[in-house]
Amino acid sequence: MKNTADNKLMRRMNSKTLIDLIRNEAPVSRANLSAITGLNRSTVSSIIDDLIHDGWVQETALESGKVGRPGILLEINPCGGFAIGLEIGVDFVLGVCVDFSVKKIWNKIIEIDPNEGQTKILQKAFTLTSEAIEFGKQKCAKPLGIGIAVPGLVDIANGVLKIAPNLHWEDVPLRLLWTQEFNLPVQVENEANAAALGEFHYGAASGIKNLIYIAAGYGLGSGIIVDGKLLRGNKGYAAEVGHMTIYPDGLPCNCGKRGCYETIISPRAVIDRINRIIKENGGDSRYFNKPETGLGHDAVVDAANHHDQVALKALENVGRDLGLLVSNLVNIFNPKMVILGGALNYAKDYIQKVVLDVVEVNALKLCQEDLIITNSELDPFSAVMGMISLVNEKSFSEWLN
Repeated sequence: MKNTADNKLMRRMNSKTLIDLIRNEAPVSRANLSAITGLNRSTVSSIIDDLIHDGWVQETALESGKVGRPGILLEINPCGGFAIGLEIGVDFVLGVCVDFSVKKIWNKIIEIDPNEGQTKILQKAFTLTSEAIEFGKQKCAKPLGIGIAVPGLVDIANGVLKIAPNLHWEDVPLRLLWTQEFNLPVQVENEANAAALGEFHYGAASGIKNLIYIAAGYGLGSGIIVDGKLLRGNKGYAAEVGHMTIYPDGLPCNCGKRGCYETIISPRAVIDRINRIIKENGGDSRYFNKPETGLGHDAVVDAANHHDQVALKALENVGRDLGLLVSNLVNIFNPKMVILGGALNYAKDYIQKVVLDVVEVNALKLCQEDLIITNSELDPFSAVMGMISLVNEKSFSEWLN
């Protein structure tokens, strides 16, 4: 009995290894897979036959330029199934549909207003999910599942959004709601964690096992990957760096505390800085003559592009505070890469150099060795692509069992 269980476990592990290699190395032959993994050819061929039979892998062409009998090349079968990634933000819902080769075949974004209320926003997200599924069925017969990224703390085991301060939602059973509506497997994850996974699997951090992802959207989120695994912590709520307190008597945060990093680094914080500068001394600005409630972060960056001194000063201050945050995280986690996403990516021309300078001065020199501070490659799709990775992993794991 033990040998049977051990053999099944080993076959599952080998199958996972082979499909990951095909995804990353395709087109690749059975012989090459055997050489890379060290598995004997009969084991490789047996597993590949199963993968082909069940539609995960397909044969393409004969290997060229090889002495002797050419091997048949293999690749992921795009029609092996499709996956849906969804991100519910504070002011938007983004949906994407990808085939099994992880090629985007459909995407759509809609605007929402958090004042619309939870029921109306969820209904819009349901409608977007339905559109994605209908399109996916036109391209691939089999839906693999749905992944939902949300801006808050998530009970991963039960798929419940415990709290989303900027949406003012609590205890929303997202997995249950989507499962009842669509009868498909559903994964739910914090948006920054999902984005870190997206960059790890498909973006800037491909092949890098230790990284920190920091993004500013409506708030400030982060995801941390250590030794190739997402850092979740005791209850799955790790890496909430946006709610680390930096000024105990500072501005109020939507989480209920004061002086969180989110209050000094997020896009709202940039706008608050602009308004404060203008209110205090008028500033030297051609764009901002008085405090404005409807000012957007993009408008600040656009003003900086036109050398507006108030905008440049506000972004420099944000870069300095972000640099201190990154310095502390570098000292704690010693990552290979730090990725800046969201609004931080959009403002990279004014923020990134400041961050680099601050980190150089404040992070331990040994922790800075080989450190890369860069920007997202997948924005605005980082989080939805991270959810795609979770859906694909879950669906393939269930096939292996």
